[in-house]
Amino acid sequence: MLKKNEIQPRLYRDAMANFAGHVHIVTTDGPAGRRGTTVIAACSVSDDPPTVLVCLMRTNPANDVFAENGVFALNTLGHHHEGLANAFSGLGRLTQDDRFARAEWDTISTGAPTLVDALSVFDCRIIEAKDVATHRVLFGKVTGLRVGNKVRPLIYHDRGYHGL
Repeated sequence: MLKKNEIQPRLYRDAMANFAGHVHIVTTDGPAGRRGTTVIAACSVSDDPPTVLVCLMRTNPANDVFAENGVFALNTLGHHHEGLANAFSGLGRLTQDDRFARAEWDTISTGAPTLVDALSVFDCRIIEAKDVATHRVLFGKVTGLRVGNKVRPLIYHDRGYHGL
């Protein structure tokens, strides 16, 4: 007989703390409003057509604006962006306007704010959204792209930021 192993959320989070991930700020703008938040859960899905995914807490109603606007930009951060990552993560309880005021932004193709000095920017139209457990997974077709300067990336590991 197969023995089931109950995985407790705290133990799962402890194990995931050993999982290193690149830090990004995902942004949107449109009729539903402007928003940006720090994320680790993002990755490439395909290069043909260019597609990325990002996971957002669906239990936070403020994140609904991403799906409502239908667009997002995935802005990949460098080590020098640690303060910006903290600001967009909600530390300090800054307003969205105060968060965006901490860096230089422009747009590429969708109207979503794109970080001018990001390592990479993937500007996307949402082609699918899927709710899984506590998160909403947004799949975005890349409609605009910018490759920035080669600088040390910002990584999140063991519950803290690190340069690689």
